[in-house]
Amino acid sequence: MTATSYQLIDFGRGRKLERFGPYLLDRPCPSAHGPYRQPQAWRHADARYQRQRAGNGRWTGELPRQWNVAFGRIVLCLKPNRFGHLGVFPEQLPNWTWLARNIPPSIQEFKLLNLFAYTGASTLAAAGAGARVVHVDSARNIVARARQNARLSELGQAPIRWIVEDAATFVKREIRRGNRYHGLVLDPPSYGHGPQGQPWKIDEHLRPLLESASEMLTQPPELLMLTCHSPGFACAALQHLLAQLVPPDRRNQTEAGPLEMGTTGGWTLPCGWFARWSATDAETGDSRSLPDG
Repeated sequence: MTATSYQLIDFGRGRKLERFGPYLLDRPCPSAHGPYRQPQAWRHADARYQRQRAGNGRWTGELPRQWNVAFGRIVLCLKPNRFGHLGVFPEQLPNWTWLARNIPPSIQEFKLLNLFAYTGASTLAAAGAGARVVHVDSARNIVARARQNARLSELGQAPIRWIVEDAATFVKREIRRGNRYHGLVLDPPSYGHGPQGQPWKIDEHLRPLLESASEMLTQPPELLMLTCHSPGFACAALQHLLAQLVPPDRRNQTEAGPLEMGTTGGWTLPCGWFARWSATDAETGDSRSLPDG
């Protein structure tokens, strides 16, 4: 799976310059340290986002209200909002590829739960590989966008359940119902709220959520992926949390590393961390674990 309509052109001075289809965008990026590598390129940006107070901001330049961008077979509708977001995190592209590769064809009805599922790229990568996906996000408009992305990606009829719900509330309900999942995907925000105002703070609520989620996984599970963009979470901590869901004799086979993107000039922008594990990779030995410490 290759990004066919996206490029990271440059980054620096707390900003990044990206091409999404025909549009070149200049946006804030806290991890973009150092000077610009290609200063001339920034002059050609079609639009620039500038933060203002209370997390809001505004776009300047010429952009449509929405347009579509292809990431391999996944097509996403992008909509610039007042927070500077578009509806995609391109650094997740390798994880979408990994998901599609690790849905085991030997399990006829592979059930995957995607929490904090956003606009659905992970959901669509898994569904396109044959998984039955339950897609959970707390924002109704975001779930509606994910359904639109499914139609754009020719997966409108795929076996996906679209749920508007707080992640922890949904997990507790599934445990009571006795539902079981072969795989689990999470990309939690640092802070947030559920549909009924339920607070979410990753440093307080992630560990209890994973402990609850372990009760509704098949034993052993088949696939696990946890990603994080929160500066306070280190890679080793993320890997340790995920490893608690893995059978003890396979915990050293979890894979973890940086979420990152490369520019057209060959520089690398750090964007967060991932931890993941699949029974398929564990059986073939295709895994990469972090050194102790």
